Amino acid sequence: MTTTPAITFTPATEARLDVARQVADAVLFEGYVLYPYRASAAKNRLRWQFGVLVPPAWTASADEPDFQHTELLMEPRRGAVLAVEVRFLHAQRRTVQRALPGGGFETVPELRVDDRVLPAWDEGHEERVRLAVPVAELAGEGVDVPFTRPAAEETEPVTDAAGRVVGRLVRRREEIAGSVRLSASELDGPYVTRRLSVVVENTSDWLPAERADRDAALTRSLIATHTLLCLDSGGFLSLTDPPEWAGGAVAACRNLHTWPVLAGEPGSRDLVLSSPIILEDHPAIAPESPGALYDATEIDEILALRTAALTDEEKREARGTDDRAAAVIELADSMPAEVLERLHGAVRGLREVTTPGPTALRPAGADGVPVFTEPTGSTAHSPAAGGGFGPDGPLRPDTPWWDPAADASVDPSNDHVLVDGHPVRAGSRVVLRPRLRHSDAQDLFLDGRRALVEAVLHDVDGGVHIAVTLDDDPGADIRREQGRYLYFQPDEIALADAREDV
Repeated sequence: MTTTPAITFTPATEARLDVARQVADAVLFEGYVLYPYRASAAKNRLRWQFGVLVPPAWTASADEPDFQHTELLMEPRRGAVLAVEVRFLHAQRRTVQRALPGGGFETVPELRVDDRVLPAWDEGHEERVRLAVPVAELAGEGVDVPFTRPAAEETEPVTDAAGRVVGRLVRRREEIAGSVRLSASELDGPYVTRRLSVVVENTSDWLPAERADRDAALTRSLIATHTLLCLDSGGFLSLTDPPEWAGGAVAACRNLHTWPVLAGEPGSRDLVLSSPIILEDHPAIAPESPGALYDATEIDEILALRTAALTDEEKREARGTDDRAAAVIELADSMPAEVLERLHGAVRGLREVTTPGPTALRPAGADGVPVFTEPTGSTAHSPAAGGGFGPDGPLRPDTPWWDPAADASVDPSNDHVLVDGHPVRAGSRVVLRPRLRHSDAQDLFLDGRRALVEAVLHDVDGGVHIAVTLDDDPGADIRREQGRYLYFQPDEIALADAREDV
């Protein structure tokens, strides 16, 4: 049923959505512009990788969807209202033009001014589709809300230090259209539980030319698309950690091209972020992070140092590439030493462990393997171990965790672990068998690959981690020299040839 729901949220709902928007912003601009933040950098020539909903006519030409389908369970109270906010980027093409001496302008690849080099570039214009619907109206066919974002053209003059117009930027956006479909059905059982379905679809009627490429389709796409949901009364059920009674119903939920998680403070259930990237429930930006750096494959400390080390010419191009890139350059150049220092050595979590002596708190993930707990990969995730914390503050470890030579009980180059009754140590040949409960999505691509064991590592909590390099990795020698290994647990490997390790 096509309808026009309310688009005004109550102040309370706005406040709750604000809690989730910081993480949602990180999703929206995931990979938007990557270090070294210049349009000419190879990494910034293939962009818009997450949450891209292309026009329907383009799906036949590329393996990219034109819709997202979110499905999850909710427990609304009587009279509850569901607030929905779909957010995405609308690509706008920026053309650079130089002012001619006799008047008029001509298009050029770039324009050099005093403090910037302005290249042609595709910018992301943030768009939102907002609606508020009583849950009772979602029964049956539910609601179907179409939306359109019209074509637009804007110009911005470019002046030099003396205030003279030396060129202009011309920004063009193509028309895009879409729809948001909502429906809910009640589940059988003693609890008032409904299965909520949210479909966000690109319905643009653009027909690509015979030789149209992905860049042409992107200007008519919904990019980095994600959805925020908020119940003003009631709550949602976690899809990753549901109550036992809801396990079967949760397993039956269909989520295509999206990953819904509970958002907001730990323990809250009124917010959901349906994201195009995999997150855990209640994701959060690291409090040490000084600002958005957009390159979530890196760590804030490394990025800040690398950015500050760019040459003046490289910074000029980054400033002209995008306003957000310019902000990163300014952030790195003006970051106080105490802010940079707090990016180093952050402990991501503490958990209680039982010891023969007094109970101590030790950092989780103290095995030296990075543990990322926020979507931006912000701040350094350094290992910390040893004595942990006591009632009077940090306890000094008997053995420094940063000096393996000080602890004769560990020897990564010679230690071994038994796999199927056979010892595995540095030099063993293995086959990788990643498992969902240990691995992230990237590890699963390595299933069945052969690898060489470089070391067997033990953490302070008794865990064992096997460091490997891939046999067919052309950069294995560099990884080995730098100590940048892949890490797997013993039940995630099989011996390539048991006779090699007997």
